Formats: sequence, structure tokens, C-alpha cells
Amino acid sequence: MSTTIDITEETSAVAKGKAPLIATTTYTGYKKGIAIFDFLLRLGAIVAALAAAGTMGSSEQTLPFFTQFFQFRASYDDLPTFQFFVIAMSIVGGYLVLSLPFSIVLIIRPSAVAPKMLLVALDIVALTLNAAAGGAAAAVVYLAHNGNSSANWLAICQQFGDFCQKVSGAVVASFISAVALVFLVVLSGFALRRH
Repeated sequence: MSTTIDITEETSAVAKGKAPLIATTTYTGYKKGIAIFDFLLRLGAIVAALAAAGTMGSSEQTLPFFTQFFQFRASYDDLPTFQFFVIAMSIVGGYLVLSLPFSIVLIIRPSAVAPKMLLVALDIVALTLNAAAGGAAAAVVYLAHNGNSSANWLAICQQFGDFCQKVSGAVVASFISAVALVFLVVLSGFALRRH
């Protein structure tokens, strides 16, 4: 009794029709988890950034008493710092919305390097813009709450309480967005290091 084994060779035309095997690492599940967490952090940062821009952009208060010639009103567009804040936070929120498809690509293909590199670079730019806007607005909000006796600037929050609450809330939301962006940068850097 003899046994024969037939081995057929594939032609190159048949081999071309097959998909190549993609090498998987032991970190595939781990990287997918990081990519999902990245996506969720982006959603949180979007909510915080757009809430900050919307809250600041709608902050306005007019005092109930006024004279024939004067009306006492406080609005975000009275201060260039607050105008910068609204524009910067809108840009950050818009960027984060536009970055969602790249984050979805990283969920589907966790080992892709090019989208990660792009997101890390642009996340750093967004973080810088967010921190600049939040810091500048925080300085003005501090002056609105406390004033500065050396410069003879009076605190206006005693008269414009609603306005000050809104702009303070917007600054807090911007810092929440900044913290989310810091986590995104660290998370992306960690995912790239493990690659």
C-alpha cells in the first residue's frame, strides 16, 4: 500500500486574486480599545468646546435701569478677548468634528500609522489654540470678578451677575475641552509608541 499526495501549485494569476494576510500583533485588541476611547474623548471634547463657544457667544446682560443717554449693557463682543475666545473655540470644535472620520478609521484599522500621526499633530495645534483662548478669557473673567485696585479697574460682576456666570461657565467648559485634548495627545502618543 502506498499513498500518494498530490500537491498542486497555484499560478501567479490565481495567487493575485487572493487577499494578502495582514500581520496582526498581540496588541490589536488593545489598540482597538485605545481607538474607541480616543473616539469617545473626541465626542466629549466636541461637546465641551462647542458649549464653551455657544455659552460665551450668547452671554449678554442689560441692567434694568438706564438713563436717557446711557444704557448699561455687558456683552461678549464688547471685549476682543471674548471675541477671540468664541472664534478659537469654534475652530477647535469644528476641527474635532472633522477629526471624527479619522478616529473611526483608527477603530477599523488600529495599526494604521498615518492617521494617528496626522491626528497627533493637529490635536497639538487644537490644544494650543484652546489653551490660549481659555487662558486669555480666564484672565479677563478674573478681572471682572475681582477688579484690580492698582489699575483702578472695578469688578463688574456685582452688577452683571448673569453675564459673569455665563462667561465663567464658558471658561470652565474650555478647560474641560483642553483636558480632553491633553488626554487625546497623550493617548495618541502612547498608541504610537506601542506600534
